[in-house]
This record gives sequence, structure tokens and C-alpha cells, in this order.
Amino acid sequence: MQHFRPASGPFYSGSTPNCCEPGAILLYYNVGVEFILREFKREDFEILWDIDQKCFSPGISYSRLELAAYIRRRGSLTIIAESADAKGGAQSPGIVGFIVAEVDRRGMGHIITIDVRAAGRRFGVGSGLLAAAEDQLRAVRCPGVRLETAVDNLGALAFYKRHGYFLERTIPHYYSNGVDALILRKDLLPQAKSS
Repeated sequence: MQHFRPASGPFYSGSTPNCCEPGAILLYYNVGVEFILREFKREDFEILWDIDQKCFSPGISYSRLELAAYIRRRGSLTIIAESADAKGGAQSPGIVGFIVAEVDRRGMGHIITIDVRAAGRRFGVGSGLLAAAEDQLRAVRCPGVRLETAVDNLGALAFYKRHGYFLERTIPHYYSNGVDALILRKDLLPQAKSS
């Protein structure tokens, strides 16, 4: 397996193999924390579901059936962030976060969920996951990516704003607990100039 160090910043977005190529693993360093990004494996599922339950309140978190359906959906990708041993870069047990994204029927990217354990936050894990998913969507020529977040999730709103997302619209009572959702968007490819 290959390990890659970022060229700069908390995540790498250069021309090296990206995380979802077979056998490729990205190793990230940020503020003394190391983690790898890798593809989802079937045996990861229960851990991912548990993380989702802890990251989101009832009515926003997914049931096992919903999460499994999103992971298996055609055109979806699931990237895992896993802690790495500081000495040798070897994998150690401990999934610290994950992202599920997809290409929708119109060819647009969609972030279904991004979940990071509380202990892994503020160390670049979420940024690394988001960048890896955006790179995968860009590679298949998605012009942009959308996501939904609860209007009262101020941490998520600040995170996405830092990463170039902007408000597209609001959907009233989107979540099963009655909370409104903000639809955020980011352009991934340069817009073609009209002549």
C-alpha cells in the first residue's frame, strides 16, 4: 500500500493517486494527528452507523437501512478516515470519520453525510474527507456539489463556508424532526464561457 504526504495544508489535492484508486491510501498530517483515507469495507458498516448516531440527533441521523442504502446506491462513494500509528504510519484500529457522496441522475455531486467523531474534530479529518470526495466528483466531471444541513447546525455552516460552499435555498421541515434544511452548493469545474 502507498502512503502520501500532503504538499501543504491539512489535506492534499495534488496529482498523486487519489484515495479511491485500488490500493491507494492517503496519509495526512495535521497538528500532530495522522490519519489515512481509504475505501469503505463491508465490515466497517456498524462502526459507521454508530458514528452517525453520535454525530447527529434523532430525526437527522440515519437508520441502519437508510445508511446502508446510501452506501450501496449506484454512483455513490464512501471514504473512511482512520487513525494511523505515528511511528510507522501503520493502520491502527479506529475509524475517526467518513463521508458518503454520490453522483445524482443529473450528473451533479451530492454529499449525503460527513461524520467525524468528537475526538477527531479540529484536526483536518473533515476537511480531508471533503476534499477527497470533491476530487472524486471532479474526476467524473461533476460541475458542482450540493448538500443539506440543518439550519441550526452552526458548526457545519461555518465548516462549509470555509470550504467554499454557498447558500442555494432553504427547504422548510426537511428533516423528520421538523427542522428546516439549508441547501448549500459549491462549483467544482470552471464554468464554460458562452460566446
